Amino acid sequence: MLDLPFLPFCAFLGGLGFMCMAFVSAWCQHWRGGFALDGSAQMFNWHPVLMVTGMVVLYGAAALVYRLPPAWSGPKFPWKVLHGALALAAFILAVLGLVAVFRFHNDHGTPNMYSLHSWLGLATVLLFSCQWLAGFSAFLLPWAPAWLRALYKPVHVFFGSTILMLSVASCVSGINEKLFFSLKNGTTEYKCLPAEAVFANTLGLLIILFGVLVLGALARPSWRRPDADSPDSCQVPAPLR
Repeated sequence: MLDLPFLPFCAFLGGLGFMCMAFVSAWCQHWRGGFALDGSAQMFNWHPVLMVTGMVVLYGAAALVYRLPPAWSGPKFPWKVLHGALALAAFILAVLGLVAVFRFHNDHGTPNMYSLHSWLGLATVLLFSCQWLAGFSAFLLPWAPAWLRALYKPVHVFFGSTILMLSVASCVSGINEKLFFSLKNGTTEYKCLPAEAVFANTLGLLIILFGVLVLGALARPSWRRPDADSPDSCQVPAPLR
């Protein structure tokens, strides 16, 4: 793999995450009529904004906490708290996003949970809730023995990456579904690629790129925190370049 400097990578990734949030907010504000809390279509617009912000950007940030070189030495507990807090914030935003879409559907007589996007999205949030509770119990509470933590750690890491991939898939499928519904009876159909479709499709590409880069950072061996019981556990973090 290329010897990429960590600090510029993080700065780029942070900017990319900000772009994802800015694009989804601009899409809902400019083309979908803005935001409200009254059960209208404007309330639905909170759904994509909260899901992208929580389940993609904040969740991606939580996943990369242990890749920060300052986290490689010293007490690990503060970084565990930060990791858990960011993940909890992502989960809260996801729940609020679900509330927005269910409220909109119920107020307009629209069936719930009938599309692949809805199945995938709800399954992702439920899996995330189980992941957070298991991680909190195993790594933050004092009663879990060391052997149990060591046994569960690779499972936690695997499902962490899986949830991120599912989150990206849910967001992209939701963007496409929304465009089909919104532009079906509009002046310009989706197949004609109006400006809104170009903008929202670009949002989808940004979300995919963000997810791929987070997974790439997680898979990079030189950016992993050494295990406490490994020979290189006392290695000095690589300099931030």
